[in-house]
Amino acid sequence: MRIVRSPKAMQRIARAWQRQGVAIGFVPTMGYLHYGHLGLVDRARQAVGPRGRLVVSIFVNPTQFGPKEDLGRYPRDLARDRWLCRKAGVDLLFVPSATAMYGSANPADPSAGFSTWVVEETLSRGMEGLARPGHFRGVTTVVSMLFHLVWPDVAVFGAKDYQQAAVIRRMIRDLHFPVKLLVSSTSRESDGLAMSSRNKYLSGDLREQARVLSQALEEARQAVRRSGRPLPAARLRRQLWNRIEQAPAARVEYIEFFNPETLAPVRQVRPRDQAALAVYIGKTRLIDNVRL
Repeated sequence: MRIVRSPKAMQRIARAWQRQGVAIGFVPTMGYLHYGHLGLVDRARQAVGPRGRLVVSIFVNPTQFGPKEDLGRYPRDLARDRWLCRKAGVDLLFVPSATAMYGSANPADPSAGFSTWVVEETLSRGMEGLARPGHFRGVTTVVSMLFHLVWPDVAVFGAKDYQQAAVIRRMIRDLHFPVKLLVSSTSRESDGLAMSSRNKYLSGDLREQARVLSQALEEARQAVRRSGRPLPAARLRRQLWNRIEQAPAARVEYIEFFNPETLAPVRQVRPRDQAALAVYIGKTRLIDNVRL
């Protein structure tokens, strides 16, 4: 497995593969890999086949973190990530620095000289976009940069970040990126908790309390499917909010019900609508979603 840190070197390699007619599969990550990530890697390998090349990036992107978020303490373990990628058959691991990508370790500083951004203005407005101002600007900018460096034929994202996948799909469409987007289903622990690098923050009883996210979503799905008629979103939201905050350390940030294609909120919740939520368990912010 080759390890590349220079964006220019990454682009040279990718363009050489392209000239040779080699298909490129790509999984962008922020590292601290878990078995959910490895599922994305497997999906990418299946998409490009044994003769294709498989690239994984590890980059904790500073521009998608707010000033009070966990950029500085986001979990990192590059040695383990390298071992997992090698074991999974990754051909190239791209590990750039913030300075290599943005020209500065702190691109948010106006004096850094970085001033070009990619902004999606419709799907990114609600939920994570509202709770984390500037988050999606950082996501779409870095993903567009990575696409220009890796030149993937196929990119694989996870469904846990449902809104992010929808925003990237729209960006690909609107900006005519020659990339096929695949979205893999959410990988879960045996007790239902969605796999996340941030689960590392959960210790002791907090890990047990975190189960309430998936439990509440499953209860909402069952309620919608048993009802036989649309359920008022406001009432269902109150029920889930109260259910979640029965856990002592839980604090709900948002619960939304929306059309899975347009992400537009719905007032009456029907089967096949989508539900998403963000909840703090202690100081750890977790997200999850489900098709109802």
